[in-house]
Amino acid sequence: MLSASRYVLAEEESGEVLVAAQEVNGFFIDPEAGLPQVVFHDVGEVNQRIRRTADAVLKVIGRGGRQIGEYSVGTVVVGDVQVASPGRKGASVAFRTFQNRCAYPAAAGVWRRWTSGEPLEPGEWCSRPVSDLEAWLDVVQNSWFATGRRVARYGVGDVVRLDGSRITTKEGFYLTLGEAVHGPGGYYGSNLDALADFLSSEVGETPPVQIVWQDFEVTRRAVDEVHLTAIMEVLREFGVVVVTRRN
Repeated sequence: MLSASRYVLAEEESGEVLVAAQEVNGFFIDPEAGLPQVVFHDVGEVNQRIRRTADAVLKVIGRGGRQIGEYSVGTVVVGDVQVASPGRKGASVAFRTFQNRCAYPAAAGVWRRWTSGEPLEPGEWCSRPVSDLEAWLDVVQNSWFATGRRVARYGVGDVVRLDGSRITTKEGFYLTLGEAVHGPGGYYGSNLDALADFLSSEVGETPPVQIVWQDFEVTRRAVDEVHLTAIMEVLREFGVVVVTRRN
């Protein structure tokens, strides 16, 4: 049943599954929402023995049963188990205590896309509302490390080409850069410190020799000047030559 479940809650140390389900409500929320519990719906498996643990992790499962994401949850306490409700395929399991949650509500929809089994398209995130880009970037970062990848580049050439027409927010810069280096869903930092970590990493190849930034004027008009200047400074610090073009 695990291969048919999008979310698996498990003990980190023992690996025992607490619940495996297709949907979860109350985990991807605004911190101010203060929902009292997290509820798993369309449950395929539930552990009747373990009612409380202090080292839970929530795993996101892609098609074929492969883990593609993970959140450290901490303490969880099992609440009620309910039979299937109208419109649901399986039972629901509630957790009265759920120590840590994801602060991006839109991440639930992003993970639904990532677990669909359909390949990600280049620039697909551009079609989403600007308010969703933080969530998409959070999923990119989470999945990168949850699938065992490191702060490194993998098989990229010396020249990286950025489409500046897509970079209208600071999140758009990191999404565009990650995709340009590693392909759709690729990660190459989500803030200045993480960008510096990738550029200075000794476990991968040397940093890109050159970045060709197409439609740079689009970016310059849209992105906060202070952050854009800081990005340029970090790139120069590690010897990356940035060539800007109008189109």
